[in-house]
Parts: sequence; structure tokens; C-alpha cells
Amino acid sequence: MKAIINVCRLALVWSVCALGAFAQQTPADPAGATATAGGEPRVALTEATTAFDAAGRVALGGRLRTTTLAGTQDAPARNVLIAIENRSQFFYNYVSGSATFYDAGGVRCGEGMWKVGTLAVGEVAEVDTPGLRLTCTPATWRIVAVNLLTRSTDVAKPGEPAPSAPDAATPALPQSHMDSNATTNSSSAPPRLEININGKTLPLQLGNPLEIIVGKERVNIVVNPVP
Repeated sequence: MKAIINVCRLALVWSVCALGAFAQQTPADPAGATATAGGEPRVALTEATTAFDAAGRVALGGRLRTTTLAGTQDAPARNVLIAIENRSQFFYNYVSGSATFYDAGGVRCGEGMWKVGTLAVGEVAEVDTPGLRLTCTPATWRIVAVNLLTRSTDVAKPGEPAPSAPDAATPALPQSHMDSNATTNSSSAPPRLEININGKTLPLQLGNPLEIIVGKERVNIVVNPVP
């Protein structure tokens, strides 16, 4: 029994030592070069960044147009220019998002919102970031798409049949001919019929017999069209 307990203790000590060695051999990820937030990577200021949609697909690309960025707590930078590119396969009616900046230690030191009215596939638009308050000299940055509104024609409508094309073998009738047919059909409709017997009106229908009593005899009256 003591031998089994000693073996378990040795196994536990060996596991703890192995985990410690693995932790020392695994390099820490630099805070700024490859850190991500919501899938959007942080990149250097001179590099283009990427934003994704809710399905994880590449939606936008961004490049800084302002080359000099520096700010302090007492004198923060208030605005920058960014080129936003539509890298998706959809036409966007409205696009908005944020641009976030980080210092050399990976600490966020500025964030501003931007928006674009419409953005076609492959189109690039220059936007600014009103409301930005940059309080450092940033080392990395990223963009995040907040709203990606597509036009309704980019979304298929299930259950709605496609309009059928007119048969080439059957020529379309002119409007005047259609109007004349409509007039003929309305005029050829049979009028409502009725019979008046001693001031009592009874409705009549073609082919439908009407039975009346004349004295002691029952009389059937049937109205039929003339062939």
C-alpha cells in the first residue's frame, strides 16, 4: 500500500514539473502585434487592417490616411482620416464602425467612430473619426464593423416565384383588342330574368324549372335559350 502511495506522489510531482517547464518554454504573445478583439487583428499603423461581419467573413479593409499620430492627456488628437474598402460581395447601404488605437504596451489610448452612407463592392471611401480622443503615440490599431446594412436585392426572398417570361410562340394581343374583348364579354353576359304573375314577381334561371299552381293543375315553366 505504501508503495502505491509513493508512486502516486512521484507521478503528481512529475506532472507539476512538466507543466511548469511547458509554461516557461511557451513564449508570451506580444501585446499589440497579434492580439485580437472580436476577430479583428491589431496591426502596425503602416499596415492595412481587416474587419469581419457577424458570420466571420471578411467585410471591410482599412488603411490610415493620417500619417502622423500623436497625442497626450493634456493635448489629445481629435480626428484621423481612414480609407474604408468594401471587401465583401454585398452592396452596403450603410456602414459604420470604430477605429481603436493602442500604445506600445498594448493599452488602448484612443477610439473614434466612423460611418459611410453607401459602399459598393470593391469601393473605397475616405472617412474621419469625429469624437476621437487619442492620448498617446499609438503603435498598433484596428477597425471593427458595427453596422453592415445590405440592400434588399442582395437577399433572396424564399417562396417567391420568379416572373415567367412570355411565350415567344404566342404573340401578345394589343391593348385595343383586349379592351374590345372585355366590352364584348361584359355585354354578352345574360341579364337577370324574372316572371310576374298577378303582381307577384318570381325569379327565373335558365334551365331551372319553376312550378306554379293554376287552378287544380301544377304547371312547370322552364326557360331555355334558343339554339
